[in-house]
Amino acid sequence: MSLLAIQRGLRDHILAGGGDRPAGVAPSGEAGLAVYRRAYRAQLVACLRDTFEHTWSWLGDDGFDAAALSHIAARPPGGWTLDAYSEDFSQTLAGLYPDDPEVAELAWLDWSLRRAFDGPDADPITTEALARVDWESAALTLSPTLTIGAVATNSAAIWGALAEGQAPPAVERLPAPAAIRVWRQGLSPQYRTIDAFEQLALAMALDGCGFARLCEQLAGPDDAERVIARMGGLLGAWLHDGLICGVRA
Repeated sequence: MSLLAIQRGLRDHILAGGGDRPAGVAPSGEAGLAVYRRAYRAQLVACLRDTFEHTWSWLGDDGFDAAALSHIAARPPGGWTLDAYSEDFSQTLAGLYPDDPEVAELAWLDWSLRRAFDGPDADPITTEALARVDWESAALTLSPTLTIGAVATNSAAIWGALAEGQAPPAVERLPAPAAIRVWRQGLSPQYRTIDAFEQLALAMALDGCGFARLCEQLAGPDDAERVIARMGGLLGAWLHDGLICGVRA
């Protein structure tokens, strides 16, 4: 048997969490195999706990560890670093807690804020620079750390309370579709709950839609002035939050 086959057998044994002793391992090695099996899962659970600290607080030790072990069994690491291992943990939680959407939303927020902190740098544009923009032909360049996720609950308020060490509020369903935007301002990751209008506007801007065209697309036949006014307010908020990093023709 080749060394590669022995290595793969050992890998499969550890991933499966037990079973028949893999080829190439003597009976006296059973105790060592058990150590590897436990250490493998323990390290991955610790990795998930570190990344999803507030989700862990919400679920408690037993609930979080059970979810983490389910994730580990279904999705073993595939890269040379664990940085990206946690990316789809919120999807695992969505499957495990279909009636509690705040769980997956908290995990998405934990993950997105962590990635925003590690994201690429980009200097926000100044108010003076915007004053010279021809808005008929302008398109916005937004922060490379910006990400947007749809939410159905008050998960942002829950996350904020957990981050402050306070008792979190009870779960509430939002009265209308909403989203959370996550980005980094300076060295500080930020998050904010936004409504469906801002979510769509940001999605269109990220897709490269010009500002004038964006306003046209969002406005109905009878509310162009309202939409333009609303977009003006959003433009000011995005500028204040450091979301706008450039304007291109």
